[in-house]
Amino acid sequence: MTDPKKTPARARGAAARAAKQTPEERQAQAKKAAAARKELAGLPKATHGSEEKPLVIGAAKIPCYVLEDGRRVLTRAGLQAGIGMSASGAIKAGEQRLALFVAGLAERAGPVDLAFSERCIALSGQLSNPIRFKAPGQNSAWLGYEATILADLCDVILAARAGDHLTHLQEHFAVEAEILVRGFARVGIIALIDEATGYQKDRAKDALAKILEAWVAKELQPYVKTFPADFYEHMFRLRGLDYPPERQNYRPQYFGVLTNDIVYERLAPGLLDELKKQSIRDEKKAHLHRRLTEEVGHPRLKEHLASVVTIMKLSTVYADFIEKLNRIHPRFGDTYALTLEHGDR
Repeated sequence: MTDPKKTPARARGAAARAAKQTPEERQAQAKKAAAARKELAGLPKATHGSEEKPLVIGAAKIPCYVLEDGRRVLTRAGLQAGIGMSASGAIKAGEQRLALFVAGLAERAGPVDLAFSERCIALSGQLSNPIRFKAPGQNSAWLGYEATILADLCDVILAARAGDHLTHLQEHFAVEAEILVRGFARVGIIALIDEATGYQKDRAKDALAKILEAWVAKELQPYVKTFPADFYEHMFRLRGLDYPPERQNYRPQYFGVLTNDIVYERLAPGLLDELKKQSIRDEKKAHLHRRLTEEVGHPRLKEHLASVVTIMKLSTVYADFIEKLNRIHPRFGDTYALTLEHGDR
């Protein structure tokens, strides 16, 4: 006899639910499951593509597939990631988030920019009706869009920026869209030349992907995430806060003060004051680390952050971390008493 304790929790839960159902309810559930299997079997199948081989654009990884009818598709989650939109939020699992975002642009533009509003409404309609398809080796329906919709989405976002229809929190979408458009334009002209000359038969299979990665990396330099995720994860832990936070990318305001102490006051004499002066003078505000030089400042910052994260991992609470940090990376201008054993004196 099978030991109930060794049965998976999901199977035990399913058995318990089935036991509570009436014969009619079980029959209805069976019909529903059969209809779902039939629908899945009738969906267009992807002949090429996998999650393990996404389209890589900077930090974004967009799963892409080619369907049996030749359509190139990008997954909905991947499309969101491509423009820097998180899948979390008030709408469960990001459902219809893209469509509502574009519809919101149309609403803000209103009759003042009627042509733009109409473009947004048409695109929102497309985004509201994703393609359902079956990916190789998967037993559930995937949602995606024809790949060309990414170009349409980028065009609308850039037009929204030009027309001042983006909110402050949406401005980073335009940054990502511009990077994508530039990257695809460069790769597109190379692909057209290769096709016209016949070189596409001789080039390496991943040549275009490598070209795109190189150019996008260059475009992304001003926006690259310098601070590793580990830094914030351990900052939350050492301050006794839950991680990850309920709201994605949330950080308490006082983390800025702590970061100034942990990083900039220990990198170089007078560095923090100089960076703050530059920030006050600049019309466009940006993170302090983006004002560091590429030749010296950024390499030194990354080296310092790697050491800081290691110290964080070895610390139990924030006071313990600061004590260790003061010994290894003291603030410039501060002096600390050394704790010496009798034999060291």
